[in-house]
Amino acid sequence: QVQLVESGGGSVQAGGSLRLSCVASTYTVSRNSLAWFRQAPGKEREGVAAISGSGTTTYTDSVKGRFTISPDGAKNTLDLQMNNLKPEDTAMYYCAAGLVGLTAGRLSPATYKYWGQGTQVTVSS
Repeated sequence: QVQLVESGGGSVQAGGSLRLSCVASTYTVSRNSLAWFRQAPGKEREGVAAISGSGTTTYTDSVKGRFTISPDGAKNTLDLQMNNLKPEDTAMYYCAAGLVGLTAGRLSPATYKYWGQGTQVTVSS
C-alpha cells in the first residue's frame, strides 16, 4: 500500500514563499507520475502541478511562473516550491500518485489513485 505524507504548509503573507514536501513510501518518486492538488472550502479539488516519470511538468495557468514541482530522488519526496503566494492560493494541498489512466489529463483528480492527507496553506493579504 502506497502512503503519501505531506508537510511544509503554514501561514504566510502575500508575496511570501513556502515549500511543500510529499514523502512516498513503497513508491519511487523519481520514476513515476505524481501531482499536487489543492482544495479550498466550498470548491472542487484543483490540479496545481504534475510531473511525469520522464520529468515533463504541467502547471495550471494560475501558478505558472510562481510554483515549481520537482522530485528529490535522494529523499524520495515530491516537492512544490511556491513563490509570490497570493491569498487565492489558500487551500489544503494534497499530493497524488498512482496513475489510473491519462484520459482526464495529468491535472485531473480522476487520474490518480493514491492520496495524502493534505497540508494547509494560508496566505493573508
